[in-house]
Amino acid sequence: MENNYFSISSRSSAQVGSLMKSVYMWMTLALGITGIVALYVSQNTMLMQSIFSNSIMFWGLMIAEFVLVMIISARIHRMAFSTALILFMVYSLINGLTLSVIFVIYTKASVATTFFVTAGTFGVMSLIGFFTKKDLSKFGGILFMLLIGLVIATVVNIFWANDNLYWIITYAGVLIFVGLTVYDTNKIKRMLEMCPEENEMTQKIALLGALTLYLDFINLFLYLLRLLGDRK
Repeated sequence: MENNYFSISSRSSAQVGSLMKSVYMWMTLALGITGIVALYVSQNTMLMQSIFSNSIMFWGLMIAEFVLVMIISARIHRMAFSTALILFMVYSLINGLTLSVIFVIYTKASVATTFFVTAGTFGVMSLIGFFTKKDLSKFGGILFMLLIGLVIATVVNIFWANDNLYWIITYAGVLIFVGLTVYDTNKIKRMLEMCPEENEMTQKIALLGALTLYLDFINLFLYLLRLLGDRK
């Protein structure tokens, strides 16, 4: 009986580890698509003008991003895994189109430096979230409220354009998404641990986790770019 217990525990741990590898693999693939598309578009004057000189095109892309995230998050359990994966990749592609502007605003060297700083910070925080034994569920509500406050402050500052508030939002954004990276990694791990076996449903949970961590990474990168980026 004791040997059986340990074999089950070991197999469960290996299963979670395998699924977490899938989470990071899909997240990395999506980041790669976003980065390649953003760099390519930034070097194509015609595409840049089509996106950013046409308000209908720009806001259409922004709305499409929002709708895709909502569809994936709300309906992933009902759709086929392949469909959800395709939608995720399409979202990362569209995100690359809209993020191409950073290569126009900031130098490529500072974008690259910020990316590696973000990757290092994200990696450390995600490892903490994965290996910690503490229950982090109580922090979920706090982080969500802080995120809502961040969004409201950002919208307010679009009209107010206050430099002090801009920097407060920037530093707060870094701290919030550092916290979310730890919390979301821990939450994904706990959700996968509750799955009795590896099947299409667990793959969907892993894919949704990849989308969550992708969003954490992108937002952390953008806030750090405000601090570390050299404007042209």
